[in-house]
Amino acid sequence: MIRRRTAVAALASPLLLTGCGGGAEATERREPSRRPAPAPAHPTSTRPAPQGIPGLGPRRSAEIPARCTQAVVVTGRGRNSPHCTVVLHRRTPDGWQAGPAWPAHNALHGWSDHHTSGDLRSPLGVYTLSDAGGRLPDPGSRLPYHHSGGFRSPGTGFRGEPLEGSFDYVVAIDYNRRPGTSPLDWTRPLGPERGGGVWLHVDHGGPTHGCVSVAKAHMKTLLRTLDPHRHPVVAMGYADWLAH
Repeated sequence: MIRRRTAVAALASPLLLTGCGGGAEATERREPSRRPAPAPAHPTSTRPAPQGIPGLGPRRSAEIPARCTQAVVVTGRGRNSPHCTVVLHRRTPDGWQAGPAWPAHNALHGWSDHHTSGDLRSPLGVYTLSDAGGRLPDPGSRLPYHHSGGFRSPGTGFRGEPLEGSFDYVVAIDYNRRPGTSPLDWTRPLGPERGGGVWLHVDHGGPTHGCVSVAKAHMKTLLRTLDPHRHPVVAMGYADWLAH
């Protein structure tokens, strides 16, 4: 799991404006030269501080690398809730700008700061996004895309909803995996007991085992927008945790 920290600050410098004057000569005698008092300090106009990502506190914001200019923020309703909202943000000279908010699902039992296999919780954290793939052909992904029939999702979900098509498009979240490989690669650097295969994928209408799911149209948007040259990350967790 890769986490990096950075901070952004803006400084403003005051500009001291001073007047200048000379002596005035009277008709009969010379008056001593008098220098006017300096004008009061006059600050220059200042540019507003760049806007941070709404909902992210200083600790979470510091975990986003300085070179990252795309961030997917997954905000859960609560520690034990399977409901969340996904927003794609981009960094500009004026700060982070938010895209539309998309309704989404996370794991059945909510969130965990020590995700383990089978706990039915999504891992809290800030993770890089390096690879994509899916059962359907590449829709124009900027991330490396692995098209394979291995992206199968048979059976039904926790609410009896069909899972067919859930892995039509996926973006691998770099939790307990090796970046630069297919999402189907099952290498687990932290060990198999810490789970893995945590993806952004197509929503099937119910909670997940640990992934985050959004509508198929929104998955297409992510695939066509997330750019490896912009070093995208996902910041994911319930709202109170993200606010720290």
